[in-house]
Amino acid sequence: MNVSMICHILGIALEVEAAFMTPALGISLYKGEWAAVASLAFTMALLLLIGEIMRRIPVKRTEYYAREGFVTVGLTWLLLSLFGALPFYISGSVPSYIDCFFEIVSGFTTTGASIIPAVEDLPMGLLYWRSFSNWLGGMGVLVFVLAITSSDNSGDALHLLRAESPGVKVGKLVPRMRRSTTILYAIYLGLSVIMFLLLVVDMPAFDALTAVFATGGTGGFSVRNIGMAAYSRYSQIVMTVFMLLFSVNFTVYYLLLIRRFRSALHNEELCTFVIIYAVVALAIAVNITPIFGKFTDALHHSTFTVASVISTTGFAISDFDAWPWFSKILLVLLMFMGACAGSTGGGVKVVRVILAFKIIRRGVRRAVHPQQVRMIHMDGEVIEDETADSVAVFLLLYVLLFVGILILLAFEELDFTTVFSGAAACLNNIGPGLGKAGPMLNYNCFSPFGKVVLSFAMLFGRLELYPMLMLFIPSAWKK
Repeated sequence: MNVSMICHILGIALEVEAAFMTPALGISLYKGEWAAVASLAFTMALLLLIGEIMRRIPVKRTEYYAREGFVTVGLTWLLLSLFGALPFYISGSVPSYIDCFFEIVSGFTTTGASIIPAVEDLPMGLLYWRSFSNWLGGMGVLVFVLAITSSDNSGDALHLLRAESPGVKVGKLVPRMRRSTTILYAIYLGLSVIMFLLLVVDMPAFDALTAVFATGGTGGFSVRNIGMAAYSRYSQIVMTVFMLLFSVNFTVYYLLLIRRFRSALHNEELCTFVIIYAVVALAIAVNITPIFGKFTDALHHSTFTVASVISTTGFAISDFDAWPWFSKILLVLLMFMGACAGSTGGGVKVVRVILAFKIIRRGVRRAVHPQQVRMIHMDGEVIEDETADSVAVFLLLYVLLFVGILILLAFEELDFTTVFSGAAACLNNIGPGLGKAGPMLNYNCFSPFGKVVLSFAMLFGRLELYPMLMLFIPSAWKK
């Protein structure tokens, strides 16, 4: 294990986190929120001090492999969360450090689950930091570090990108790594700017900015106690469209930029995602029409909520926990599936669902015709057995981890619906669940132990299992 290189990268990441707190500090200074100013300034100083110490540790060797990449990503996200929680705790805005840790983990992992019942009581600077954690976590802090520090064609950068980015196969868009990560962030920033311009004409600038942070990262944090129900139907429609746009693999946008329209629009994962969204939104709209009286109103709530769940954003404009069970079951299924690979969304990803069905179909056909050789195809290309095996292993690990989380949460004195949906919502980075963790409530119903379990569930889900698993496997730390 190349510990010195890992410490060097961790040090850079901590200094980057300190830099990203600067706007929050400026907002608190402008608003005269002195408790928030002190907490942010202290945390930034601590991050810079520890980051500089770690960054100056002499790098003994340059070899950097996949194992180091996984461990670095897991440690980075854990440390960023531990330090990122300090401003809430030191300022006294959230009295329990476990609650602070849960809140910022929820932010960085773009989950949007909250323990704060009245967010409007938070200082504006901390509200900004809370919302910005959604946007930063959406693309990944190490992707940003790579964009500003990586040398071209560096193997360590590719290992970090693969460990942090969601999807079955992660690679470079162009041969040069730094240019690849820069392109990703340019697309991310471009979509965010367009959304801000569309929202700022209808809501206060601060609300529009934080809504962009939450939507872009598919994180779901709101600065209003009643969530996105506080805004007009126009703003809600804009959010619906951009929740879907941020759920698409960013490679599709790159293909559009280089005018490969046919490859972009015939992407099998994208087509499947659009069909599933349209069918489920229409089915739920029909199912909930008696609640809203008019089909048009039901369709508005359905399209928004389904976009929120399938993108794993977690916004709510109505209490979908009060909807019929047919609608709630469909929403829970979407929680597990999630968005497209290579997007800012969570879940197991649409591409894995597609490949899982194709693997099952091939297995059934092999049982009937053992001598036949059948290949799995995706977008006209043959899927190697190694990739198919990795999908099967991931799904098995995912199920085992989810069962383990349920067993740990069984010690909570809560009903099954709350525990099951809360675990699913956190592991898949959705945010609101059902029952006592429903969209109009929060996660304060869980004990401190339950909040820690759910915090790690969010980290496991955002990093797609392996980076966090590596931290708990002793053999991963051996030379």
